[in-house]
Amino acid sequence: MNKTKTVRTIKSLRAQMNDWRLSEQKTALVPTMGSLHDGHLSLVKLAKKKADRVVVSIFVNPTQFAPNEDFDTYPREEKRDRDKLQNLETDLIFAPSRKQMYAEDFSTRVTVDEISTGLCGASRPHFFGGVATVVCKLLLQALPTMAIFGEKDYQQLLVIKRMVRDLDIPVSIIGGPIIRESDGLAMSSRNKYLTSKERLTAPLLHATLTQIANSVQAGKPLAAQIRSAKSRLKKQGFDVDYLEARNTDNLRPEKQYIPGKTRLFAAAYLGRTRLIDNLLVK
Repeated sequence: MNKTKTVRTIKSLRAQMNDWRLSEQKTALVPTMGSLHDGHLSLVKLAKKKADRVVVSIFVNPTQFAPNEDFDTYPREEKRDRDKLQNLETDLIFAPSRKQMYAEDFSTRVTVDEISTGLCGASRPHFFGGVATVVCKLLLQALPTMAIFGEKDYQQLLVIKRMVRDLDIPVSIIGGPIIRESDGLAMSSRNKYLTSKERLTAPLLHATLTQIANSVQAGKPLAAQIRSAKSRLKKQGFDVDYLEARNTDNLRPEKQYIPGKTRLFAAAYLGRTRLIDNLLVK
């Protein structure tokens, strides 16, 4: 087994990526903020199927956190992450410092209008600008053949696809399916914040989306099912941020169920933990 190499500078990253590019090897980038779980690792496995070489970035991006959010306490476990990536025979880890990514006088921000509004963009207006900026930087630093992102953050995936299209960045963006715990909870690094009692309640978010999907597929009105589901979640202890039906291609709000085009989106706090999930209604 080859040892997974870690680089911490843009110069070193570009040198390695250029070597692979010159030898006509397909490369895949999997951007992460570390604290890797099986959801992240599924993206690495998908990347390995599609590319000759895989690089995983580990960087807790400060520009996507508001001052009152969890940047300082966000889990950082680089050694454990390296061991997991070594077990998958990942080719390269890019783990830059904040200074390497953002100079003291850094003053540029990438924004993606329309698709960033609503859903997470309504309650976290800073978020997608921070994500788009750091992902744009990572793609230009590495210039991989493709980059892999999870569908749990579905709005983020569409924001990145739109940014790459609009800015003519020559990288294919690929979505990987949501990986869930055995009880249906979507895997997330923030699940570590849940208390033992909250962890038992958390799968009800996905169960609620599934119930809505089953009901509208059986012919029940979409809007009424969403209203009822919000009420149930609140009674179960969730502080609901949003629960909405949107078009899966462009995130435009939908009032009626369209098979294969309607996607349910939810975000809710359980204690101090913000959970998000989504489900395509087939």
